[in-house]
Amino acid sequence: MSRGIGEFDLIQEQIPEWLAVGIALATQLGDVWFLVLVLTVLYWVDTPDRDDIAVVAGVTLAGMGLYKGLKEVFGFPRPEEPLLDPALLPWLVEPLYEATATAGGYGFPSGHAVNTTVVYFGLASVLSLGTKRLRFGVAAALVSLVCFTRVALGVHYVVDVVVGVAVGLTLLVGARVLLHREFADRATIAFALGIGLSAFFLVAGEWTTDAVYLLAGSLGAFSGWQLVMLGRGLVGVPSVTSALRPVLFRGGAAAVASGPLVAALDDGPLLSLYTTAGIVGLVTAVVVVLPVVRHSDHARALYARVRHPRSE
Repeated sequence: MSRGIGEFDLIQEQIPEWLAVGIALATQLGDVWFLVLVLTVLYWVDTPDRDDIAVVAGVTLAGMGLYKGLKEVFGFPRPEEPLLDPALLPWLVEPLYEATATAGGYGFPSGHAVNTTVVYFGLASVLSLGTKRLRFGVAAALVSLVCFTRVALGVHYVVDVVVGVAVGLTLLVGARVLLHREFADRATIAFALGIGLSAFFLVAGEWTTDAVYLLAGSLGAFSGWQLVMLGRGLVGVPSVTSALRPVLFRGGAAAVASGPLVAALDDGPLLSLYTTAGIVGLVTAVVVVLPVVRHSDHARALYARVRHPRSE
């Protein structure tokens, strides 16, 4: 049964061919590679919002696991209503259009709608740039633009993007309720949520490549954040013996999360699925740790303490 309401004719007939490539490029504002790049750059910048950006990143991983798992559960196909036949474009532009304007797999709910809702509204709620009204206005505009491009390109029905936005907002509200309890370390809970929903996708998708990579990335992000918090905890302890608790708690959590990633490196050939997933997870952990080590006063103080330990 089709989920459409005749939206494609209504929208696509109004779009000239010369604008099709622009719409294909605009849809990249909701693509995973672009959103990960945005979060990574913001996280790497030395800013007091870094911990909150880590929370948004954790919820984003959770959102990916949730919508990808739901796609597998529902199994609804995408529409077959392309905006433009790529063969009509100049040969230099044709590959770019095919890479940005087409999509495979299941169509419900829209992953672009979920991702943009979580990332852009999540960042609007934690960043300190501009006014709150401006931030949420820009977020709403970006989400609306990406949702429009998905329908205009013919890769999603309207109901797919509407439900995608609803899923993203529900996840954000649920995460806000959960994380605004008495948790001092909200990023740990967010990354743990990412692991849980990535596992949901792994089971629903029957261990597909995307599911394995997403779970590996979530484990790596969780592990890296535990090392960040361990470093902060060690700075505040008065003696070596007082460091035992944070080492056992944070170090143990990091070891449990990174253990499967390290074990995966021995799976066989370098480019095998699990070996590559292990590398993805460990690289993610490094990405989480490195900017904190570079910028943090805590890290510098810990380094100084290691170099010049005080006597007990």
